[in-house]
Amino acid sequence: MDFLPKEINNYCEEYSQKEDDVLYDLNRKTNQKILRPRMLSGHLQGQLLTMFSNMISPSKILEIGTYTGYSAICLARGLKKDGVLHTIDINEELEYFAREYFEKANLSKQIISHVGNAMDILTKLNISWDLVFIDADKENYINYYNNVFDQINKGGFIIFDNVLWSGKVTQEINPKDKETVALVELAKILESDNRVENVLLPVRDGLFMVRKK
Repeated sequence: MDFLPKEINNYCEEYSQKEDDVLYDLNRKTNQKILRPRMLSGHLQGQLLTMFSNMISPSKILEIGTYTGYSAICLARGLKKDGVLHTIDINEELEYFAREYFEKANLSKQIISHVGNAMDILTKLNISWDLVFIDADKENYINYYNNVFDQINKGGFIIFDNVLWSGKVTQEINPKDKETVALVELAKILESDNRVENVLLPVRDGLFMVRKK
C-alpha cells in the first residue's frame, strides 16, 4: 500500500493533524495485539475521514467494517451533536476491543455496534444515511452499494476503502482473484452510474468517494 515514497508520506504525516492519545494508543495496540493490523485506517487516512465528516456534518453515518474502531472514531468526530454512527463487523472477538476505545474517545453514546453478517443487518436498519463508509469484504462491495443506495440522502456520500488493492487493480488480473475482480467491476459501475459523482483518491490503499446527485 506504500504508493508514495516513504519520505513523502512521512512529510505528509509530519504536517498533518497529529493523532490524539486515544487514536495513537488504538493504533499502537492494534499493531501489537491484533491480526492483520494493516487493515487499520491509520493516521493520514483517519485524519482525512475526520476532516471530511466535519465538512458535511452528518446526522447519520453507516460504517460496514469496524475492525478495531479507528475509522469509526474518526468519522464520528464529525457528527452533528445528536448524530449517530452505526458500525457493522462480522468478527465478534473484536467488538469489546473497539468498544473500549469508543468509551475512551467519549463516543460510546454516538457509536452503535452491530455484530454479524452485514447484508442481514442492513435489512433491519431502516435509516436514511448522510455518509456511508465501506471497508469490509471486497467481493460484496457492489452488493453493499446496491443495498444502501436508496437509503442514502440526496447529496449524501459513500466512501469505499482499499479500492487500489495494493496496485493489483492495475495489473493483469487472475479471474480466480475474486477480490480484485470485484473492485475493478465496482470502479466501472461507479464511473458509469449517472446517479452519482465520483473521484478515486490514491490515499493509502485508495479511497473511492461517491456523491449521490
